[in-house]
Amino acid sequence: MVICALIGLFSGSASALFLVALEWVTQIREYNNWIIWLLPLGGLLIGLVYHYYGASVVKGNNLLLEEYENPQQPIPFKMAPLVLIGTLITHLVGGSAGREGTAVQMGGAIADQFSNWFKLDQNDRKTILILGISAGFASVFGTPLAGALFALEIVYFCKINLKSVLLSFAVAYAAYYTVELWQVNHTHYSIPILAELNGTNLLWTIVVGIIFGLAALLFSRSAHFWSHLFSKYIQYAPIRPLIGGTILAIILFFIGTTKYIGLGIPEIVKAFSTPNDSYDFLLKILFTGFTLGAGFKGGEVTPLFFIGATLGSALSVVIPLPIALIVGMGFVAVFSGATHTPIACTVMGMELFGIESGIFIGIACVVAYFTSGSVGIYSSQIHKGPKHYLYQRIKKTKLDFF
Repeated sequence: MVICALIGLFSGSASALFLVALEWVTQIREYNNWIIWLLPLGGLLIGLVYHYYGASVVKGNNLLLEEYENPQQPIPFKMAPLVLIGTLITHLVGGSAGREGTAVQMGGAIADQFSNWFKLDQNDRKTILILGISAGFASVFGTPLAGALFALEIVYFCKINLKSVLLSFAVAYAAYYTVELWQVNHTHYSIPILAELNGTNLLWTIVVGIIFGLAALLFSRSAHFWSHLFSKYIQYAPIRPLIGGTILAIILFFIGTTKYIGLGIPEIVKAFSTPNDSYDFLLKILFTGFTLGAGFKGGEVTPLFFIGATLGSALSVVIPLPIALIVGMGFVAVFSGATHTPIACTVMGMELFGIESGIFIGIACVVAYFTSGSVGIYSSQIHKGPKHYLYQRIKKTKLDFF
């Protein structure tokens, strides 16, 4: 519990610093749009820093997952400052990225230092990594329950040590209250009107859940496609974000809008009350996948919120459910499908939008989870949940049939 308190304090403070700095660089970019032309320079700087100083931590979240599954070496502490600086540069110059990856990596790097200090064995080190992920996620989004569950689901869906469960919740609340202590605010959302709980509306919920799952599948495939494309054709890593940043800057100049870059929180908030264009979510998928695939730093989760919210907003024109409810379902359901974490996403939806919407959100998250394919945004994630066994059964059935 002492270690939990310390991890929560340090990770929460790091997230508070990150959130304040992120808001600062975002405001600078919004009031100085010419900075977008520095995308190539910012990309080159990130590429060079990681090439010469961050090769051991360049895998980011995937490194945390790999170390949990097969512990080898302690997570270098330099992961925290490097991903912090890289993400701030990405957002300053106009890349499309999120913040979850940064907070989780900082939390994981900070937490794993306690493994050395307290001479912990491999089993306890696994617990420490869960605590770091939990603290980072809970503090950056202001959702301690979802943060604790996300850390447990993301590492190993069906085999969790009871000790890890209790400590994950403890560290999540410690990190959450640390951010509160620093008086750093999170964005608030609401679903003012709910649909009547009947068969017709539940059927519509399943329909939109399928659509959100397909959007999650498209995002995951897109992110992996761009990453593979850049690494295949550009061998020298620092040049990838340089070329990617040049292409992004030119495209942003011609489309004449900045709503698809950065976190996109103003567009997310707007989606709860005003229908979006049908192509907004597609462009966010394209910009985010390209940005991260080129080698810029940041997370995927807030862009997933944007994709789900704007897709739900566009669907509200043809689906007879309240717009805010569909947007709220999309907000967490696309996230659920892309990360294979339906329980955490359901709880997150209830934390953000109120427990009254829990049935609709839960159904949408579970349906999106099962319809989003077997590949998520984290290539090193070990798929051991019910979807894994479902796909194995389907695969075996096909083989037996043919």
